[in-house]
Amino acid sequence: MVYITRRERFTAAHRLFQPGWSDEKNSEVFGGCANPNWHGHNYELFVTVKGSVHPELGWVMDLKDLSGLIRSKVTDKLDHKNLNLDVDFLKNLLTSTENVAIAIWNELAADIAKHGAKLHCIKLRETENNYVEYFGE
Repeated sequence: MVYITRRERFTAAHRLFQPGWSDEKNSEVFGGCANPNWHGHNYELFVTVKGSVHPELGWVMDLKDLSGLIRSKVTDKLDHKNLNLDVDFLKNLLTSTENVAIAIWNELAADIAKHGAKLHCIKLRETENNYVEYFGE
């Protein structure tokens, strides 16, 4: 089994909050991330796929195809957007890094499989100190 990873980047704003809670409770639970005026991050997205090396092509999956899928299905929809308001596949989700990573997995897994590979991991880095890894479990 061989693993390959493609990195892409996007910049987006979001707010962590529960709509049924008061501003005070949201602030107590989510701190500055509950700012009613939003806040943003420069995200790094790492998509790792796995599979066998194709005997004629010498790769698990064409990285150009992987990049194109990530851009069309994910980063073009997220970049310079408000994750809470602008992104169809994040509607009605608390836009924590964990939930965004899971939603990205759900956007990519089937299309990657069509290319003969299997999605192994979504790693989403929100800050230089914080990231999430999701393995589809």
